[in-house]
This record gives sequence, structure tokens and C-alpha cells, in this order.
Amino acid sequence: MSDQLALLKKRGLLVDNESAALDYLARIGYYRLSGYWYPLREIDKQASLLHKRPIRSDCFVPGSHFEKVVKLYVFDKKLRLMALDALERIEMALRVDVAHLLGERDPQAHQNPDCLHGNFAKKVRANGASKGKTDHQVWLEKYENMLHRARREPFIAHHKEKYNGQVPVWVAIEVWDFGLLSRLFDGMKHPDKNLIAKKYGLAEGKTLAQWLRSLNFIRNVSAHHSRLWNINVLELSPCPQGWPTMKNTRPFMYFVIMAHLLAVICPNSTWAQRLVDLLRVGVTSSSQLLTLEDFGAIKGWEQWLLQNQK
Repeated sequence: MSDQLALLKKRGLLVDNESAALDYLARIGYYRLSGYWYPLREIDKQASLLHKRPIRSDCFVPGSHFEKVVKLYVFDKKLRLMALDALERIEMALRVDVAHLLGERDPQAHQNPDCLHGNFAKKVRANGASKGKTDHQVWLEKYENMLHRARREPFIAHHKEKYNGQVPVWVAIEVWDFGLLSRLFDGMKHPDKNLIAKKYGLAEGKTLAQWLRSLNFIRNVSAHHSRLWNINVLELSPCPQGWPTMKNTRPFMYFVIMAHLLAVICPNSTWAQRLVDLLRVGVTSSSQLLTLEDFGAIKGWEQWLLQNQK
């Protein structure tokens, strides 16, 4: 750790408290922190001209402090926890929505291809590792793995023993993760998806399905403790009609989506206000590193996070 800290100092990073800096390097790790000091590295002008894009050198911008890097890391950790807080509530609510609707069709609707869309349940994949299988069959394999891992849970063991292993959808939802939920929702019949989407003020279930895929990406980033505040979102949703133009490659739009869904699920929640407060403090304490533009925020961002609050 001392060699790593010496290298950072040699490259121009100022360290006010060496003991604390060594502690952070030991607990968090050099390479994880490197994503947070990246914005402090100088632009290599010659390399940038050659490659026709900004290229960072190893040297830091004069006046860069290790403590600023730590503050940005702590802010990002709080941002990830805010995302996980919202996504847990969204996941629980959507599980119930799906179980209630499909359960009316058939207690085993999640396993019954006739209760799902044909493209999901009957169309066979033509290539790839799952060639010859339907998307539903692939989904069922992942579901069975999760069911097996949860086999000692009392509610699963009870159904295994008393009902010949048949687990109704309203019980099965308890072993799903966000990814499994989003994939099954996407595979539901259009009228069923539309019915659930209407509850959240959306005209089409297709939009909600896209949102869930994107939110699952945000969840995975947050759950694996990866950098979130300026990440390039890879599972994209289009910016909804009627909303101002937002970068769908940056996290802000997906935090607005979370706020939109939470306004229905938990109308009295203070989540959006707490997020606004966190962003204000984060920008103030990490002004050299953090910009709301990097996060994807737009003009009037506070209004868009708080508009659904009562």
C-alpha cells in the first residue's frame, strides 16, 4: 500500500493524511479507487490530438487531493444505497402485481407456456448457447436453480412436501431476483403487461418492460459495489414521451424512473427528497470531481425528481 501511495504522490496527488490514505487503499483497493480519481488526471494534449478524443495522462491536475477522491467514493456509495432502497420496493411491488395477475390465469402460470406470449414461450432460439430452446425454457432453468438454492426455506419445503413440488406463482415470486422478474414480465402477453403498466401511468407494457431491464442493470451495478454516478448505462430505455430530453446512457433518467414508480408504490415516501439532498451535498463536497452533467442531470433536475411527491 505504501508503494501505491508513493506512486500517487509522485504523479501529483496531494495527500493530507497519509495514515488515513493507506487505510482507504487497504480497505477499498487501489483499482476500485482509481475510477474515482480518473477525472483528476490531466488530459494528454498530444495523445488526444492523435486519437481525436480526450486521453488522460498518469499525472494529476495540480491541486488534486486524495481526500476529494474519498469523498466522491463515499457519495457514490450513498447513491448506490439509494438506488437499492428504491429498487427493492419496486421489485417487491412488481412481484405482487405479476403474481396476482398470472395467478388468476393459472396457479402455475409462470410454468405454463399458454399463459405467456408466444415469442417468449414457444419461439425457439436459432443460435447461441441456448439454441433449440425457447426463452421461457431458459427462464425456467434459472428459476429451477433459484428454487433449488431456496429448498430449505420453510415455505418452499412445505410446498415440496405437501404439494408434490408444485409451487404456485404467488409463492414462486419469493425466490425470483430482479432479473428473473424483468424477463418474465417481458414474456407476458401484451394485454397483461399493459394492465400492469396502466397502474404506473404508462400506456404500454412494452415501456415498463424496457424500464425493468434498465433498472436491473442499475441494480446489478449497485449490488456489486461498482461506480454508479457517471457510469455508461448499457441496458437502455428511450426517454419517455412528454419528458424533457434526458441522456438515456447516464443514470439520472433511471433515477427519475425510480421516483416515478415509487410515487405509485409509496406515495408518502421521502426517497426523492433524500436523493435531491444527497446530490446537492455531493456536488458541493466533490465539486472538482462530480458534475451533474456527468450524472446526466438536466436543467430543472430537482423538479423532475420531486414532481410526483405529494
